[in-house]
Amino acid sequence: MRNLIPIIIALLIVSCANEKQHDLTVKGTIKDLKKGTVYLQKVEDSTLINVDSMTITGQKEFILHSDLESPEVFYLHLNKTNEDSDRKIVFFADKGTTEIHTTLKDFAFNAEIKGSSQQEKLEEYLKMMERFNDKNLDLIKTEYDAKAVNDSTLIEENQKAFENLLKSKYLYTVNFAVTNNDSELAPYLALTEIYDAQIKWLDTINNALTPKIKNSKYGRELESFINKRKNEQ
Repeated sequence: MRNLIPIIIALLIVSCANEKQHDLTVKGTIKDLKKGTVYLQKVEDSTLINVDSMTITGQKEFILHSDLESPEVFYLHLNKTNEDSDRKIVFFADKGTTEIHTTLKDFAFNAEIKGSSQQEKLEEYLKMMERFNDKNLDLIKTEYDAKAVNDSTLIEENQKAFENLLKSKYLYTVNFAVTNNDSELAPYLALTEIYDAQIKWLDTINNALTPKIKNSKYGRELESFINKRKNEQ
């Protein structure tokens, strides 16, 4: 028996060494979900791909994994059995563990996400975007009312208000990205929120990025995107 102990220890060491070390682990719970499949997804070459999945059959917790070169956006997608569903939670992940806790009924809206510093900054940005969206809805209502009574003056004023609101949203995004120039969120916002803005604004963000962020996935994509737009002019 004593002779077997060193062999058992050696086998355990080899087993632990061979166990795959994952860059990213996403775990959490979906309250009230009894059966379905959760997918971990990301965008690769402009295509949304599945990187991992897990079938839920009564267990409380899901665990998913992915390789990760640099912090980037992932999607947690729920495909509930016997239901045509397109439920996705968007989150910014970094190496390590991200926890997501949500409910079946309000899968995307009730999600509590704990993980990367990029995710915290993204949530801060999205809160401000909610204010812009609320103002935009108010302007849509005003436009509808103005057209109903054929008030050309109000229609024109409202159109200017739309343009000013859009400009304010873009400028806020530029300032937010520049302020967070040491975060992968900065080039991501440029690519997803203001990709159609004036090139000078995109350049402002790009030029402010730290060397590390410039060399990240979204940093390289932003540089390439700006060069493409300049060549098309």
